Amino acid sequence: MKTSKKLLAILPALALVAASCGGSDDNSSEGSTDTAASVDSAAPAATDAPEEVDQTQGGDLTFHMITHSDDGPFWSVLKRGADAAAADLGVTLVWKPGVNDAQVMVQDIEAAIAEGSDGIAASLPDPDALVGPLQSAVGAGVPVITLNSGSNDYQEIGALTHVGQSEVIAGNGAGKRFNDAGATKILCGQQEQGNVALTERCEGLAETFSGEVVIEFMGLDADTSEQQNTINAALAADTDIDGFMGVGPVITLSGLRAAQDLGRDLTIGGFDLTPELIGEIEAGNIAFTVDQQQYLQGYMPVLLLFLNVTNQNTLGGGLPILTGPGFVTPDNAAEILALSEVGTR
Repeated sequence: MKTSKKLLAILPALALVAASCGGSDDNSSEGSTDTAASVDSAAPAATDAPEEVDQTQGGDLTFHMITHSDDGPFWSVLKRGADAAAADLGVTLVWKPGVNDAQVMVQDIEAAIAEGSDGIAASLPDPDALVGPLQSAVGAGVPVITLNSGSNDYQEIGALTHVGQSEVIAGNGAGKRFNDAGATKILCGQQEQGNVALTERCEGLAETFSGEVVIEFMGLDADTSEQQNTINAALAADTDIDGFMGVGPVITLSGLRAAQDLGRDLTIGGFDLTPELIGEIEAGNIAFTVDQQQYLQGYMPVLLLFLNVTNQNTLGGGLPILTGPGFVTPDNAAEILALSEVGTR
């Protein structure tokens, strides 16, 4: 079994992550401290422990991260997290962006299996196309972790866990914020067709929003002029719309510009982060955006694959590991903006 001397350095960091997932409890914390003290006092002297663990370097491990990434602002942060994990652990990471094409992802998964990948981290925007190939990876003995999209389907694959947010719960939270703002009819604009995660965001919004939600594809992020014009036309055709939610950062900004062009005062909410989007929140032009902390969605799968391959660790207990939702509002925008500008949020 491949192991690494880096393992002992990584485990404390993972313990902190596990602790944060479990919440905090003052009584539990005090009990843990007392227990730790008693264990330390009863522990054998350091000289009783082996001087060196027989381990080999993990630098020969190669993991593949296969996503529907278009290498836009959201995915560049996720990739930065994955690259940081690979550098920290001394492993090779092969980044494969599918550019919203599930068939490209299928080919990349099949190629990774053929190349003898040590582990695959994959997003799951199109379960109908991708579950089968990822099941084949698991059947071939390749550990799989899903990320970003796939929280409803990773168990069917046999994946170790899923790292991301519950899109429905995230949409629920957005709906409540629109209620608080007094909106009555929301246009929920999507920038991809066939991406189940984006549909779930809009459906989650509709579950908690007390008014009407119109869900429409508004054009790809690759052509923001067309996207903005499409949103503009939809708003002009329905003057009852007083709210807009973009299910990505680029389309959220397109919605803001479309509203400004029409002179419409809309409550605008979005998903995910870019420095420009956070700046508009700080300025009061956008009410909020949902933060799923995509840096963690890149970093954690690489770390978890490494620990599984080298130490047979798993995390999640059969449940997904949630990185969100959190919310960026005018109250915390300045602090998040500073981090976004350096590329980690």
